[in-house]
Parts: sequence; structure tokens; C-alpha cells
Amino acid sequence: MKVERNTPLRSTRSVAQAAYARRVEGTAATGLEGVAPAASVLGIPESEFTPRVRDAIMGLMSEVDTLRRELNQTRARLDEVEKTADQDGMLPLLNRRAFVRELTRYISFAGRYNTPASLIYFDLNRLKQTNDTLGHAAGDAVLAHFSEVLTAHVRDSDCVGRLGGDEFGVLLSHANQEQAQRKADSLAKALEASPTKWNGNIIPVSFAYGAFELKSGDNPDVAMARADQAMYEQKRAQKNAAE
Repeated sequence: MKVERNTPLRSTRSVAQAAYARRVEGTAATGLEGVAPAASVLGIPESEFTPRVRDAIMGLMSEVDTLRRELNQTRARLDEVEKTADQDGMLPLLNRRAFVRELTRYISFAGRYNTPASLIYFDLNRLKQTNDTLGHAAGDAVLAHFSEVLTAHVRDSDCVGRLGGDEFGVLLSHANQEQAQRKADSLAKALEASPTKWNGNIIPVSFAYGAFELKSGDNPDVAMARADQAMYEQKRAQKNAAE
């Protein structure tokens, strides 16, 4: 990704020149205070401290200060760009690309360090019905509340991502199949106990979920397909129980 400079070179030089002028004025008032240490660092004897040398040192110090500020600004912009690139467009969750990257890392750790890790897959039901009857703003409120409840009930070491319009994934570190299933059931209870409140309406949440322990040698597509299969098996069980 190409990152543009924050300010044009000409503007940067203008800032440096202004800073240099201020430093020269301050030096004229205080003598060589603050300049001699810089000169000694550069290996210039104080006896050779002519006005021209002093001006050169002050200009160099101004340029260094300007470059330091520019570097800090660039780092801040890159951090923001990286965060934006990884975040879902609507929710404060990882987007699918970033989630797959983390899933790959979890699989790698599971194989390299024999550390269990698991994936939980959630699929919201009747989101389209909510959009059609109450409007898309209501559907967005359901998605936002669903993501808030998920993130509030996982550890900092876990990852939550939005994988599609109404699909969510949770990566659990140090969790085998049994532990992941227990956590999935716990998350389901927390979600069911917290319906979305929107414009005076209580919108109950309905979803299916499945848990799958990651295996060494899996690739992200296989892992997500197996978690998705576990979710559909649970959805079929829900349907059979309702009949």
C-alpha cells in the first residue's frame, strides 16, 4: 500500500526554516547555550564555533526535529490504516479477511506447540424478516447488539469476527472440543438472555451455532467448513425439537 507523505517537501522545509530562525534568535539572546553540546557530539571543537558553524548546527537540529515529528505522524497513520483494513465496515469486529488470517495463525500454533484452539460459528436466523418488517435500521441494531454481547463474553486472547452478513466467528485459544462446546453453549445463553431493544421494540434473537476444534494441518477453508457443518447440524436439531 502506498502511503502519501503527510506534507509536501516544500512545506516541510518552510517549517524547518521557521524553526531554525526561532532557534537562531534564541541562541543570539543566550549565547552558545544548548549549541555547544550538539557541537561536541558532532566532534567540532568549541574554539571553531564560528557563526557559520553555529548556523549549520541549528539548521541540522531543526531538520532532525522535523523528521522526528514526521516519522511519528507516519507511524500513527499506518497504525490507523492497519486497524481500518482489519475491521468490519459496520461493526467493531474483525472482517473476514483479518479473521481468516488469525484462524491461520491459530491453526499454526495448534500444530507447532500442541496447543488446542477452537472455532465457534454463529448464524443469525430471521435477520431478513427483521429488515423487511421493521427496516434495515432495526436489522443493523440486531447485528450491533449481537456483536456487543459476543465480545463482552470472550477473553482478550480470543478473536471475534463478522464472516458475512449474518454470520459470526469466535476463535478460542487453549480450548479443545469439549471446552469449546461448553463456551458455545454459554455464549448462546448470554445471547438468548439479551434481546435487542430498538425504538420501543424487543427483538428476540434466534441463531444456530457450532463448535469445532482446530486440527494441525487444517487450512482455513476446511476449518470454517467443518464449523459451518457443526452449526447446520445444531440447526437441524433445533428444527426437529420444535416439530
